[in-house]
Amino acid sequence: MTGKRKDSIQKGSPDRRGAHWDGKGVNFAIFSEHAEKVELCLFDETGQIELERIELPEKTDDVWHGYIPDMEPGQLYGYRVHGPYDPDNGHRFNPNKLLLDPYAKEIAGDLKWTDAHFGYEKGKDHKSFDTRDNAKEMVKARVIDPSFDWGESKAPKTPMSKSVIYEMHVKGFTMANPDIPEDVRGTCAGLASDESIQYLKDLGVTAVELLPMHAHLHDERLHDQNLGNYWGYNTLGFFAPEGDYLQSGEIKEFKEMVKKLHEAGIEVILDVVYNHTAETHAEGPTMSMRGIDNASYYRLKDDKSEYVDETGCGNTVNVTHPEVIRMIMDSLRYWVEECHVDGFRFDLAATLGRNPEAFDQHAPLIKAIEDDPVLSKAKLIAEPWDIGMGGYQVGNFSDIWSEWNDQFRDDIRKFWKEDADMIGKLAKRMTGSTEMFNHVSEKPQKSLNFVTAHDGFTMEDLVSYTAKHNWANGEKNRDGHNGNHSRNHGVEGPTDNEEINALRKRQKRNILATLVLAQGVPMLLAGDEFGNSQEGNNNAYCQDNEIGWLNWDKQDDELRGFVKKLIALRQDYPVFTTEEHLHGENHDQEGVADLTWYTPSGDHPTTDDWHDGHARCIGMLLNNGALEGQDNKDKLFVLMNAHHGDVSFTLPDVPGGGWEVVLDSGDPFLDVDQGKDADAEMTVTGHSFLVLRQKSEIVPEPKHKSSPRLFRR
Repeated sequence: MTGKRKDSIQKGSPDRRGAHWDGKGVNFAIFSEHAEKVELCLFDETGQIELERIELPEKTDDVWHGYIPDMEPGQLYGYRVHGPYDPDNGHRFNPNKLLLDPYAKEIAGDLKWTDAHFGYEKGKDHKSFDTRDNAKEMVKARVIDPSFDWGESKAPKTPMSKSVIYEMHVKGFTMANPDIPEDVRGTCAGLASDESIQYLKDLGVTAVELLPMHAHLHDERLHDQNLGNYWGYNTLGFFAPEGDYLQSGEIKEFKEMVKKLHEAGIEVILDVVYNHTAETHAEGPTMSMRGIDNASYYRLKDDKSEYVDETGCGNTVNVTHPEVIRMIMDSLRYWVEECHVDGFRFDLAATLGRNPEAFDQHAPLIKAIEDDPVLSKAKLIAEPWDIGMGGYQVGNFSDIWSEWNDQFRDDIRKFWKEDADMIGKLAKRMTGSTEMFNHVSEKPQKSLNFVTAHDGFTMEDLVSYTAKHNWANGEKNRDGHNGNHSRNHGVEGPTDNEEINALRKRQKRNILATLVLAQGVPMLLAGDEFGNSQEGNNNAYCQDNEIGWLNWDKQDDELRGFVKKLIALRQDYPVFTTEEHLHGENHDQEGVADLTWYTPSGDHPTTDDWHDGHARCIGMLLNNGALEGQDNKDKLFVLMNAHHGDVSFTLPDVPGGGWEVVLDSGDPFLDVDQGKDADAEMTVTGHSFLVLRQKSEIVPEPKHKSSPRLFRR
């Protein structure tokens, strides 16, 4: 095939991978160590007509490259890569397959599933060879103009200690929200709308953590069942945003969303999936890296026709290969430097630290991120596990990372479900889980606390269902977690029983209060603040519909008001956001420690108390005045009672005056500023979370006695 582009192509540069427009033309560069020839394929604006195939003229250190003068942004392109088709030796080159540039910044078109996307003959052995051309049904990369006017926009740079993270799905948050203009629902423009941003500001969250924004693939199996990969943990490209979330189809819409969120003081954290790709297992499609250089991009077994699978998704990206490390690093820096995102949550982060089999805290990719002058300053959050051998690595990332704390999730659920032997574990979770993280960090922000997340029950369903109800997923209810530590409180699912509904509401407030006021970084699941339900589905990964979207028509305004109050309380008192663990070792001038635990009798817990399997009520005295450099000297007393019945509790007798209740899960309308007086001996209602504040207007004479013995956790 001939044409003017082919005649004008120049050597170009290997320095920057991908397609880069310099104002005068476009440079193309792609890595493939084992390829024999690389053809650049240019398409018309519809993506249906292949205009030219141009052989890249140069190869430098396994990077194939060329420069085309006068080419403009908007050009659609893909690659055909020639080389050996030898699955037994890890090679799956097939030039009949149009391949997506791994560095594509925008992706055009909608993929149409066809057997031609597979490098082998579908229905035969995966080592067979397919000669059909998939170009018409394949998505294409688009050359972009990267310019964008950021104006005076600046990153909020909220300290991790002050962060309250809101995990959300861009489409799910906006799709059914009647307050958002209909034409932008489901998109970044919808999240950037005044209505969305005002809602987030009013709630008080400091950051949104967006479920995967990278372009992803809807699995063929789900497509055939009229479902989709709604969550997006099936990455097709590490640089391009998912086109379904862009009303305009352009990256500028994503940047505009970030800009508006930043102007509102809200940070943007991306959930990123670098551990596997949508090409899945050996029987999966050939759409990008598999056809570009399978043996370099993926980890292969001794039988090189098969893939190592540490992710449960069919393949594992080879994060020890220098070019793969570079690609991931380039992707991360792109989102920070050019798109201004503030941080990342790394899906199955243990996979990124495998070197090559066992997890290594100093593995090449992990070390590259930590040593990078840009990325090391971003918020880094690890999901510290995968399904491989030794895959549970909670507490084994360095101190610049925060880590998802699944033990916080499970222990808080168990405590409020009235499980036995939970008092000691509750105390650990409320104070930053020091036993898990102290060996790598002295900061409680190491623990990313959550009770619910996209994967699992919502808060509403956690207190309404004892079992999962995933029938809509088409897997006969076999998918999703079975060990949910949930409780329906008498009826499975919705009920008209007022007593059960009242208890469920109280339990939601109890759990949310425990989450928001524990040491560490709290993460709320979008919709939990108003009682969003997924009808008992604890694995709504394929539910791009009313099950997966937030239901704004059934909002619990009372609950949302309580959550707003919780977040404000957390931000008002330094003892909740201190960057040091509370150990009971720092004291104020009156000898009162930063942390002291109390039993209902008013005593400090003994070892027997901590191991009392029947104990379900505990109090913690928090003293802002014992923190160094703090103007706020208030003492707070947090009471947690998971008993179904009332408990008589003797409040601490410490210098400074009497107590007033400023937060009560049984009284969501209580005014924090006014409070209500508490007797020295008070009755704590069953299933209650309370915060008391020492009344500042009462300042008695100091009591000259030694400080009480402190029981440290």
